[in-house]
Amino acid sequence: METGLLILLGTFAASLVVGMPVAFAMGLAALASFVHADFPAATMFRRVAQGVSSFSLLAIPFFIFAGELMLHGGIAHRLVRLATALVGHVRGGLGVVNVLSSMLFGGISGSAVADTSALGSILIPIMKREGYRADYAVNVTVTSSIAGIVIPPSHNMILYAVAAGGGISISQLFLAGVLPGVIMCLCLALAAWLVALRHGYSAVPFPGMRALAVAAVVSLPGLFTAVIIVGGVLSGIFTVTESGAIGAIYALLVTAFVYRELTFGGFVTAVTRAARTTGLVLILVGCATAFAYMLALYEVPGELATFMTSISDDPVVILLLINVMLLLAGMIMDMAALILITTPIFLPIAAEIGVDPIHFGIILMMNLGLGLCTPPVGACLFVGCAIGGVRIERAVATIWPFYMAMLAALLLTTYVPDVALWLPRAMLD
Repeated sequence: METGLLILLGTFAASLVVGMPVAFAMGLAALASFVHADFPAATMFRRVAQGVSSFSLLAIPFFIFAGELMLHGGIAHRLVRLATALVGHVRGGLGVVNVLSSMLFGGISGSAVADTSALGSILIPIMKREGYRADYAVNVTVTSSIAGIVIPPSHNMILYAVAAGGGISISQLFLAGVLPGVIMCLCLALAAWLVALRHGYSAVPFPGMRALAVAAVVSLPGLFTAVIIVGGVLSGIFTVTESGAIGAIYALLVTAFVYRELTFGGFVTAVTRAARTTGLVLILVGCATAFAYMLALYEVPGELATFMTSISDDPVVILLLINVMLLLAGMIMDMAALILITTPIFLPIAAEIGVDPIHFGIILMMNLGLGLCTPPVGACLFVGCAIGGVRIERAVATIWPFYMAMLAALLLTTYVPDVALWLPRAMLD
């Protein structure tokens, strides 16, 4: 068994070192392990097929497509205008505007990378033009984009529900992410404001109540996309897949006929990028399912649980260990892959110490979200630095106040379960 586990992990690590994509690295490692265990090759491919056969996964392409439509159809610009009218007049307010815009747009697109790309392309040049340091603009954009993972709708929550075995309510997950996501954004807004004060950044003049009202009315059709998706799921009118489809259709109608900013070229780009991203996600899900099956066969979850409980049986310490392991893993692997791999490992350990699976799901989202803005595999960090024209080393050197803000929100959510569980209990019980 030790040899088989060594082959599984060794092949995976070697594949990553030579630059192979994570999905293919997991698939190759699983295949090598299956061959060593003398399993028929068809067994592995059956596991891959089972991994992508969940009905809930059908929602992911609709969520991704809706996010791409919003990215290319003018919704992001209107949300930035609304956020600027609300808080832009505060000293250093463009940093707070950035956070608020991410909270609004991330709650619609459900994607941190889309948030960084869309809002970064708008706000980073504006902030640099207004005298803000480029690394500050990039850091605020990158860290606040994590709101798209925690605030519903989030396709990563669907991946977690699938990885957990399909017995977790996506409606409860969506509700559980609202309060932690808002708290995280408030912590980031405070950090952005304090750093802005220290550097003496200026404020944008308040445009007046009329301009604020106009910005709110104009952005309302775009904001209503999230109401359709999340409200449809919570009310029971639609399944999560049906809500995703209705949301994508609504986003198409709004961007094409209400805002009239979605061009044919933009539509083609949205379709192409959504199809490519969906294909990558599904390949990742299938290969990760086979990889996780071999981890379970070699009893890795049980051995890890034994190791952690040998250190301490205190739930506080065990949760801290899980957080540290997830944070370290997030630094070197893609988020979607880690959700699929770590959920079967850590969820049983968390359940054993009395952590609700919904609560653990939000802890997982926040932890792995941090990995998106942490080198060496931080997708949001790379996108933000590319947009801002900033070296990654420079951004990382000054990003620590925002890391501290996100860690504060993570620890609060971890050790105060009601932060995540109060809203689902209040609305669904």
